[in-house]
Amino acid sequence: MNAPEKLPLADIQSIADRRNIPINQVGVKSLVHPLRVRTADGGEVSTVATVDMTVGLPPEVKGTHMSRFVEVLQNHHAALDAHGFAALLERMLERLGADTGRIEMRFPYFICKRAPVSGAESLLDYSVMLCAERKAHGAVFTTRVTAPATSLCPCSKEISEYGAHNQRSDITITVEADAALTIEDIAGIAEQEASCEVYGLLKRPDEKWVTERAYDNPKFVEDLVRDIALRLDADARVRRYSIEAENYESIHNHSAYALVERVK
Repeated sequence: MNAPEKLPLADIQSIADRRNIPINQVGVKSLVHPLRVRTADGGEVSTVATVDMTVGLPPEVKGTHMSRFVEVLQNHHAALDAHGFAALLERMLERLGADTGRIEMRFPYFICKRAPVSGAESLLDYSVMLCAERKAHGAVFTTRVTAPATSLCPCSKEISEYGAHNQRSDITITVEADAALTIEDIAGIAEQEASCEVYGLLKRPDEKWVTERAYDNPKFVEDLVRDIALRLDADARVRRYSIEAENYESIHNHSAYALVERVK
């Protein structure tokens, strides 16, 4: 008697499909997987990513091989950088026998920061999305970073005899670039153009510094996105970008929001 693993099993997805409808994207979504990401200084950050992996399916093919997506991801062991991400995309396309495909990874990313006066070190978390996509005309790589920051209202400062209201902000920068912009590069641009950056750990001299820094550098939500746009316009590596800023208002029960999008 044949062992169960030796018995022939029907492969329904290999049957030709006669409806003549190609599928733009088919694959797996929301696959949670550990990930190591290469940092700008050559180190590594360990995190957990939520991953979507899809390919295009020709009209005559009934189904894709879902298990192969997981195999491709499981077999990637090196810390991820720009070159490794491009190679991962190509391995997926080769394993699935596809001409087009897309990988998107979303994960928290941690950067060690030093407080401005005391120098106390602490980790700050950033929300990151990496996307690699092979289209008919070539590969496109997109990086999105959401950085927390502080904004202080110029109008409040101008009309008040003392003090000014400020708030936490989320600044989201999405770039499509010819050459790799690191996560640290993008986070740094967001923080440098805010009223003040935020830190995981501050001592009293640091708290005085960030309070006064924000007061001396007031910005509307419109200022945030415009100032960052000027930085990205001047960066020859960037081909396309979007910038979003959301201020979680301290004197209103709603947020202030602004968006700039540009294809260079």
